[in-house]
Amino acid sequence: MKKKSLTLLLATTVAGSILFSSCIGSFNLTNKLLSWNKEIDSKFVNELVFIAFHIVPVYEIAVLADILVINSIEFWSGKNPVAEASNIRSVETENGVYLVEIKADGYSIRKEGEDQAVEFLFDEVENSWSLELNGESHKFLKYTDGNEVVMYLPDGQEMTVEASPAGVLAFQQVANGYAYLAAR
Repeated sequence: MKKKSLTLLLATTVAGSILFSSCIGSFNLTNKLLSWNKEIDSKFVNELVFIAFHIVPVYEIAVLADILVINSIEFWSGKNPVAEASNIRSVETENGVYLVEIKADGYSIRKEGEDQAVEFLFDEVENSWSLELNGESHKFLKYTDGNEVVMYLPDGQEMTVEASPAGVLAFQQVANGYAYLAAR
């Protein structure tokens, strides 16, 4: 009897190790929830939300859902249903609804019902943002080492702008001048 129980236990252990091999998973639901909380501007509100989400057990439910459901789906199918959730947000404005797609290297924005999109792309090598429209790429901002950015003007000139309210105001005045000339 002992030999039969030992054999059954050993067979169950081997089968369990094959069937239930370790899959920690990516915990995308929990990580997205934490990332959202970290994006709150005020550190005080951030802390209040963090505490409230523990009291209400939002974080605990997210972890449990990741462990029991989402990571199991990811293990067996190879795809995480939370990771594949749409990265498209709709933004309503007075000019209509715009769809903003969040990409790994920037954003794609298009008006609902239209095919043409505007791409805002970040180049890590140059540390700059560019705008792509109708197949043409135009740099519009480059980060520098200091407390300044380089703005690219429509006529090809560059303007160094201090990253401060005064610098933004100075650039806004220059940009308004270009808008005024374009409207004439």
